[in-house]
Amino acid sequence: QVQLVESGGGLVQAGGSMRLSCQGSGRTYTMAWFRQAPGKDRQFLVYITRSATDSYYADSVKGRFTISKNNAKNTIYLQMSSLKPDDTAVYYCASTSGYTLGTSESSYTYWGQGTQVTVSS
Repeated sequence: QVQLVESGGGLVQAGGSMRLSCQGSGRTYTMAWFRQAPGKDRQFLVYITRSATDSYYADSVKGRFTISKNNAKNTIYLQMSSLKPDDTAVYYCASTSGYTLGTSESSYTYWGQGTQVTVSS
């Protein structure tokens, strides 16, 4: 069974930076970050392959957010910079159950509990 635990959320001022972490236990594959703002659907942000050799970003965060992975720790990170109030959301980590790629929620089998990120203006 795969478990994902996010950490690193909190309150930051607009223009600031924050790094989120997601530690996986069990066999993870493609791992991704999503976010969900109040009253909105969950939004794909970025994924990274199991080997960490490939990643794909949503246009909304390209250039501001960077995903990385420590394979030895089975942990992915999301470095966020130039944060805006619109980035306020609960951020979720997810993993597929095989060697698949995707940007939709349905592509991912395992989910973390989420971590709140609040960007103040």
